[in-house]
Amino acid sequence: MPDYRSDVLIVGGGIAGIAAALDLLDGGKSVLMLDRDEASAFGGLARESFGGMFFVDSPEQRRQGIRDSKDLALADWCSFAEFSPDDRWPRAWAEAYVERCTADVYRWVRRYGVSFLPVVNWVERGEFRPGNSVPRFHIAWGTGKGIAEALIGALRAHPNAGRLTLHFNHRVEQLTSRAGRVSGATGVDEKTGAAFEAEAEQVVIAAGGINGDLDRVRQNWHRDWGTPPKELLNGSHRFADGRLHVAAAAVGGVLTHLDKMWNYAAGVHHPRPRKPHHGLSLVPPRSALWLNWRGMRMGPQPLVSGFDTRRLVTDICAQERPYSWQLMNRKIALKELAISGAEFNPSIREKNKLGFVRDILLGNRWLVNEMLDNCEDFVTASSLPELVDKMNALQGDSAVDLGAVEDAVGRYDATIARGESLMNDEQLRRIAYLRRYRGDRIRLCKFQPINDPKALPLIAVREFIISRKSLGGIKTDLASRVLDSAGQPIAGLYAVGEAAGFGGGGMHGLRALEGTFLGGCILSGRIAATAIDGKM
Repeated sequence: MPDYRSDVLIVGGGIAGIAAALDLLDGGKSVLMLDRDEASAFGGLARESFGGMFFVDSPEQRRQGIRDSKDLALADWCSFAEFSPDDRWPRAWAEAYVERCTADVYRWVRRYGVSFLPVVNWVERGEFRPGNSVPRFHIAWGTGKGIAEALIGALRAHPNAGRLTLHFNHRVEQLTSRAGRVSGATGVDEKTGAAFEAEAEQVVIAAGGINGDLDRVRQNWHRDWGTPPKELLNGSHRFADGRLHVAAAAVGGVLTHLDKMWNYAAGVHHPRPRKPHHGLSLVPPRSALWLNWRGMRMGPQPLVSGFDTRRLVTDICAQERPYSWQLMNRKIALKELAISGAEFNPSIREKNKLGFVRDILLGNRWLVNEMLDNCEDFVTASSLPELVDKMNALQGDSAVDLGAVEDAVGRYDATIARGESLMNDEQLRRIAYLRRYRGDRIRLCKFQPINDPKALPLIAVREFIISRKSLGGIKTDLASRVLDSAGQPIAGLYAVGEAAGFGGGGMHGLRALEGTFLGGCILSGRIAATAIDGKM
């Protein structure tokens, strides 16, 4: 049996583990990192992400004239989180993130060459509860792939890189203890089938959340969402299966808030799936009509993205059939359709400035054509009757009612035709409001009718709930130490990133302000390293 030894064992090669390893190497520690995936996937889900990060009072905000403050950001965070009186550690982590994100995350990644687009995006503005009062979503130039590669490059080039050992295809099954403290882990090399044992003075769990295991997602489905959908897509990491949560609980760690999840409402099947139920999360076009399974417009409060993602999921899950349709035309799709993540944003991912400007000015033809040609959930037609026939053929029944679709489209288009001063429609009011901010205006149509002969063909997209992030996890204190049922730290054991609900077992509470996932991974990883170095 292979026997590995180091000062610190990090289980998981995502961005949280990498951040911890970098700071531990700075302190001269020997680090063993075990990751279940292939070496080519080093960086975890961050490598596939869009790379948005939440910062407060950043240089980009200041250059745009955006006045932000820690007090304002924390008030927004707590409003969206709806913390309970018992959420001591989640609230403490929220306060820590707001206080430290710009100094300890923004400046830290900038040191490794990561830069951000000049216009800060404004997401999760809030709907029935206040959300982000100002734009805070900073998009990395190079997407999450660029962030991951910058940090991995720094790890490999570190002056103490000789003290780092990386082993991939290693599945950790159990944590081991000795003399009253966690002292390592055992598992299997999935390439050879050989068992292994690792020993260390300190163990850091950085293995992601539970949302890659759809059975576990359904078992922990939040009561607000009723019965889990029969069709649920997977937008998480394929190895984010909660295996290390079980291992932590076996040595006394507390699991908390596992029903808190950040799922998305607009998931479609990946054209070239790499895992079971592989889904993509669309950035839902604001000018599209969001319809239920019958083809009726969702309401009375229409579904519009950018305000409260959780509300979108809640309303769709409340339907008799928990999936939905978005109806648009090609003009809307070219201007507004986007997919979250690095894979379908090649201009930003490859730092292609000309391509990025072209897509904004002329529309993202490549993306629209790719999805129309290859994604099973997209249908297109030149008329509403033809479109509804294709929607029903796709679903395999006659659920979509042509009369309902014609009524929804006719009323919406007629409202636009009356002119801007008479647009008594909540979705159109929101579009007018969104267009006042330049970060939205450049990717948003100006009151575009749906059934417009000049904008055809019509496009309908069938959308499912897609599992994405775990907001709960292993309970930790402000040193990233795993806590037992008495609230005491378990000697030798730390948890960081999504495994710890990004800090404290759920620093986001009920909802996330977006951009805090990558940032939470980095901050919690760095805090664990500081604690292990004895500098806290």
